[in-house]
Amino acid sequence: MAEEKDQTGASWEDLPLPDEYPEPHTEERVAVNGEAEEDVSASAAEDSTKDQPAKCSPNLLLMLKAAESRWTPQSQDRDGEESGAGELVAEAPKTDMQIQFSDQKQEFNKRPTKTARRSLSRSISQSSTDSYSSVCSDSSEDESSPRDKLQKTSEGLSDFCIKNIKQADFGRKEIDIAEQEMPALMVLRKKAGGEKPLAGAKVLGCTHITAQTAVLIETLSVLGAQCRWAACNIFSTQNAVAAALAERGISVFAWRGESEDDFWWCIDRCVSADTWQPNMILDDGGDLTHWVYKKHPNLFKKLKGIVEESVTGIYRLYQLSKAGRLCVPAMNVNDSVTKQKFDNLYCCKESILDGLKRTTDVMFGGKQVVVCGYGEVGKGCCAALKALGAVVYVTEVDPICALQACMDGFRVIKLSEVVRQADMVITCTGNKNVVGREHLEKMKNGCIVCNMGHSSTEIELASLRTAELRWERVRPQVDHVIWPDGRRIVLLAEGRLLNLSCSTVPSLVLSITATTQALALIELYSAPEGRYKQDVYLLPKKMDEFVASLHLPMFDAHVTELTDEQAKYLGISKHGPFKSTYYRY
Repeated sequence: MAEEKDQTGASWEDLPLPDEYPEPHTEERVAVNGEAEEDVSASAAEDSTKDQPAKCSPNLLLMLKAAESRWTPQSQDRDGEESGAGELVAEAPKTDMQIQFSDQKQEFNKRPTKTARRSLSRSISQSSTDSYSSVCSDSSEDESSPRDKLQKTSEGLSDFCIKNIKQADFGRKEIDIAEQEMPALMVLRKKAGGEKPLAGAKVLGCTHITAQTAVLIETLSVLGAQCRWAACNIFSTQNAVAAALAERGISVFAWRGESEDDFWWCIDRCVSADTWQPNMILDDGGDLTHWVYKKHPNLFKKLKGIVEESVTGIYRLYQLSKAGRLCVPAMNVNDSVTKQKFDNLYCCKESILDGLKRTTDVMFGGKQVVVCGYGEVGKGCCAALKALGAVVYVTEVDPICALQACMDGFRVIKLSEVVRQADMVITCTGNKNVVGREHLEKMKNGCIVCNMGHSSTEIELASLRTAELRWERVRPQVDHVIWPDGRRIVLLAEGRLLNLSCSTVPSLVLSITATTQALALIELYSAPEGRYKQDVYLLPKKMDEFVASLHLPMFDAHVTELTDEQAKYLGISKHGPFKSTYYRY
């Protein structure tokens, strides 16, 4: 999370037009009854109607010309004299509405001011900005940091830091809606709430703070845990939901649009080592685990377990384990079947399109898209884009994933070989510097660049923070990075996770992941001494199957039961687990 700068530039009129801007049509070509096409002018149209009544009438032709002048107003202004279009029709009415950009220079990691942002939201397509839900835009809110603002809940609690506690009622409605699509967590509350399997657990959490994760946090509380929470992403927090959690007594330290300094301050306040001793960590990305390990080593050694759900965080845990410095058992939720197949594949398959549409209004048909990485996230993105008519290329380092991409009908290629013609580049590898400055330099004008991996390191943003490049914020989470020659790329969410920064994700899919996380916490917390050593573990297969079974009633699904003879033939229990640990779904 590097320090980031933002410079807004000149007005729309000062932006140079690309050299390849299409020229306006100066003639209409009409085909009738399968005959060859012929040029038709306004006068020729009158003659043609005598012999061929079925052809385009003069009035229709004038309407088409008028429409054309509205479609390409800039081209008509440049080439109206040569085309002669003004002789045929009156000039289309001009509009005073134009896109306005703020002339202020700002720190890039600060959000635009309230005034500038409201004017921008009115100048861009209203339907586009309205498509941002209140949990994503927060356009009417004060943009100042709430760190120094004292707030209290209706019960007098002040151990939290959020944007505005007054939004709690609205956030509660968002959580209530999410609960309807998260049946497994509601079943856990009903069945295990009385037993309190997490009684005595003090859980530090660092995840996206959305309505769906709020259902998880409140489920942990029902199961007996005390929770303190921070956000793992500076753009994904839903402020109203954070307010609703605080009102219910959860100590939350997060708001949408945090700076880098705010991010680590919130994690430090969440840990609160002097007044509160946690014994469990639920992490997404490894930042909280890293902070506790570095800043509070004694506290780290006293933990009973860590649950991690991202590929980045799991990679960090395996590094600690390999070096012999992991002194607490950890559960790898990321590689569980329920996380890989449902959250990574099916969730990203839907949310990639939602995020791109909300931010850019892009048409996918015919676009050339490069997807970097063909893991479960990459597979979901490729399938969705291909279904809407995009021409999809895949980059991969793993020959097995590369072969899968080939068998699925995608061209596997190096990014350097296709970057000049790409309309979109989407990263989903979990690695760093996948898209470097050398690639960004070669991209065509208007190329969209975004990230679907958890980490913000996949796009080499530091290389774009140079004096010769200009940054312009044109929409929430949409920046133009402009080269000296006028060429620009469209960068989404500053290289952070697109779907949770720019849109929302399906509650049902997150229910599957959240239930897996809750069960992993229960397993680590209640496990007898010695069951789990100081290492990284996968969830038992039986637990994956249990999570899946909790969601089947939503689809009115009826699972076939094995007979005793069939179970004996397969050598398994008729109640599961049905697959071996090495089985690949």
